[in-house]
Amino acid sequence: MNPWLAFLILICILVFFHELGHFLVAKWCKVGVETFSIGFGPKIFKKKIGETLYCISVIPLGGYVKMVGEEQGKTISSEDISRSFTHKKLYQKSLIVAAGPIFNFLLSILIFYVIFQISGIYFLKPIIGEVTDNSPAKAAGIKSGDIVKEINGQNIESWNDLSIQVDTSNGKALEILLERNDSKVAVFLKPELKDYKTIFNEDKKRYLIGVTASGDKVHVALNPVKALWYSLEKNWQIAELTVISVWKMITGNVSADNLGGPIRIAQMAGQQAEEGVANFAFFIALLSINLGIINLFPIPVLDGGHLMFFAIEAVTGKEVSEKIREKANQFGIAVLVLLMIFVFYNDIVQQIKGG
Repeated sequence: MNPWLAFLILICILVFFHELGHFLVAKWCKVGVETFSIGFGPKIFKKKIGETLYCISVIPLGGYVKMVGEEQGKTISSEDISRSFTHKKLYQKSLIVAAGPIFNFLLSILIFYVIFQISGIYFLKPIIGEVTDNSPAKAAGIKSGDIVKEINGQNIESWNDLSIQVDTSNGKALEILLERNDSKVAVFLKPELKDYKTIFNEDKKRYLIGVTASGDKVHVALNPVKALWYSLEKNWQIAELTVISVWKMITGNVSADNLGGPIRIAQMAGQQAEEGVANFAFFIALLSINLGIINLFPIPVLDGGHLMFFAIEAVTGKEVSEKIREKANQFGIAVLVLLMIFVFYNDIVQQIKGG
């Protein structure tokens, strides 16, 4: 698939679900919606249904829902006050604003749910691959091909189960029950605290016993409840990793050169689309989580900025003045423009390096 076509499909899906969240919750709160737009700038398609103008605009990098009474300084007619966003209760305005990011999370949950329901999951079997020389496992007599059945009486069904038991051992002795050539073998060892590199290339320490997985996998089909659980777990893991990554970029522990803009996203979208529908859907879910989190940042003009103002209002009992909001929005726009310039610059540099 052409990278830019894949990018367009990707962006339209993400923006549609984000704006759909604002739209549906606004309607639920009985707020009038004047415009529902995917994209910004001149409109290339528009159709009015009821009071709402639905349109697709020429610049696909976002979208918006324009509600009655949302514009600052605009006079609202008496008949529109009951349908005005600004005249709704604080919790209703907060729900409408938060609905955009929430729908991005719901989209990713739905995508992962479908993937897990159709494909199930694959576990690494707890089968020993290599045993490191001069390690606790070597000293205890563990051999390649051994199957780990229990650790301290706990059943081990996957390599992840084994890793958790070792990680949380705090260096205390472990009794490991192995299956070797249809026989049961019990060994005792103490994990050692070793240096390792995180995915952020940071030096950390963890308890290890000196073994690697054989790489053998087992497929497990999931019922609807388990598929939903694994979907929620996957969303949490990605969201947590995203927040940590952003924080490490802010603190300088991770290079901001990792930030990608439209060019890099288009290339990745095209690659994932070529790999198949499941890979492309996974990529959409990944970016949907990222979009939801980014929109919750307390930057004016983003949803998180609006929620920040609502939080201040909830604490002080007063609305943030229009002048302060206007200045804050100008600052927020400046930050976003600088960020866009930076990611475009990163994209261009990567293209030059790659070309």
